[in-house]
Amino acid sequence: MTVTILDRRDLRFQLFDVLDTDALLSRPRFSEHSRETIEAALDTAEKLAHEKFANHNTLADKDEPAFVDGKVVMRPEVQEAFDAYIEAGFLAARASFEEGGMQLPETAVAACTGMFTCVNPSSTVYPFLTGAAGNVIRNFASEMLKEQFLVPMMAGRFTGTMALTEPHAGSSLADIRTRALPQEDGSYRIKGNKIFISAGENELAENIVHLVLAKIPGGPDGVKGISLFVVPKYRLDAQGKPVQRNDVTLAGLIHKMGYRGASSTALTFGDNDDCHGYLVGEPHQGLRYMFQMMNEARVAVGYGAALLAYRGYRFSLDYARDRTQGRHAEEPDFSQPMVPIIEHADVRRLLLTQKSYAEAALAMCFYGYRLVDEIESGDEAAACEAQLLLDLLTPVIKTWPSEFGVKANDMAIQVFGGAGYTREYPVEQVWRDNRLNPIHEGTTGIHGLDLLGRKVWQAKGQGMQLLVERIMADVAATSDARCEPFAEALQTMLPKVEAATRAAGALMAQQGPTAGLSNANAYLQLVGHVVAAWMWLRQANAAAALTSVEDEDFACGKLQAARYFFQWELPRVELEVQRLLEGDRTFLEMEDRWF
Repeated sequence: MTVTILDRRDLRFQLFDVLDTDALLSRPRFSEHSRETIEAALDTAEKLAHEKFANHNTLADKDEPAFVDGKVVMRPEVQEAFDAYIEAGFLAARASFEEGGMQLPETAVAACTGMFTCVNPSSTVYPFLTGAAGNVIRNFASEMLKEQFLVPMMAGRFTGTMALTEPHAGSSLADIRTRALPQEDGSYRIKGNKIFISAGENELAENIVHLVLAKIPGGPDGVKGISLFVVPKYRLDAQGKPVQRNDVTLAGLIHKMGYRGASSTALTFGDNDDCHGYLVGEPHQGLRYMFQMMNEARVAVGYGAALLAYRGYRFSLDYARDRTQGRHAEEPDFSQPMVPIIEHADVRRLLLTQKSYAEAALAMCFYGYRLVDEIESGDEAAACEAQLLLDLLTPVIKTWPSEFGVKANDMAIQVFGGAGYTREYPVEQVWRDNRLNPIHEGTTGIHGLDLLGRKVWQAKGQGMQLLVERIMADVAATSDARCEPFAEALQTMLPKVEAATRAAGALMAQQGPTAGLSNANAYLQLVGHVVAAWMWLRQANAAAALTSVEDEDFACGKLQAARYFFQWELPRVELEVQRLLEGDRTFLEMEDRWF
């Protein structure tokens, strides 16, 4: 089948019609850019994605990285893709001109990097983690560490990772055991084990910079005692060149069901008590620093899930247009040719549902990236509001696309029928790759706890107040008769969300967090679906404003997908509302011995 990639028309719609990126380009930070420069960057990204990333997505899935003679060996195309990505400047695309970057808005960078993730999520892992680790070092590390590690990372000479998870603790970072012993020269000796470290070992660059969470003896218990360290694969000489192997050992490669082209590793630090690490920022502040990379990765996971949902949808759409099977129910003449399966209503149901999930998820992620741009370039009040909203929405942006992206890929397989679950067709791999995303960067359950247990109540609930205000602003701005039913449905749903929030808060106050958070997943699903509906209202309003004849089919497709979501999907959350209002105890009261 042909390479399926993000549709440029849809990208322009998201960037300029929905997000009003033109307004960003008038700000000092982005004033050197225009629609033309963004389109040029997208041209380069699309060409590079086709030529250097799409060519080995399936090959790397079949030929996973292997541990040979002490090194991780992977297909040569991965190196070629990494080098081309660096050379084209995408690793530093959002960095300032002074740092050698393009200083593009985050939304435009996301549109560009989405090209790569869409066609090859595995090979995109290496530059993404490098950039995200570099952002942590840029914001929190000393000038010396920046000079030693950030500069070569942004040049693509060093890659980066985040090393959080430990075998015994999983997502419970309070229970990590990795230790950092202070030395007289100001460095630390790191000792411990980490697991599921993506890109944790590779030969793509001269060095690997691990950002490692560890505890300094004598520090506070739990997460308050976590510090963050730069731990390189190779220690540097006085000229900054990697020369001496640090005491970081690959304990083994992990073989996942998806993302097979990216190395996933178990690492051991300090087997020989000689693993040098360098403190980032202040002691015991490591989790606060690392949350920047974690939250960046969480939005990226949601975005990756949205892109794979979109990819599966486009594959199944092409297939449904080409595959002939059966005839219309009222056609009794079997001598007549079979029809393309897209003419069958149930296949259109599967396609429309996919479209509604994938394009809502894309819009949701782009909205998150637009908030990042607001934080970086808006005035103080706008930046503060954007930060509150992004904090609130991060668990939603991570989980809703992850959950419903996989559901979309289920339907893509269904459209293909028996061919769908075979490796000879692409949607089988797309589903496997996407199935990792509900677990990547924290399970859905963890993010439900985060949303209901923390984010809703932060800053005295201002984030939720802002969300309601933003939604109501789009409701009030709705003027096209085709979109008014969507606005009315959303306006009707908002008081129910607010009531469910109050009920959940009262339950926590009266009965404690164990009872109050027992239905956190239901709350996450409720808020996620409402935010997805909001994204469809925004897209519907923008589509209704398109007036050119060339845009007619595109606009009708957006409006019909919005119609589907509001008529079939949004009403589903009534059950979550009711259970939250009741304080349902079904899960809480289920006994272990009853299973």
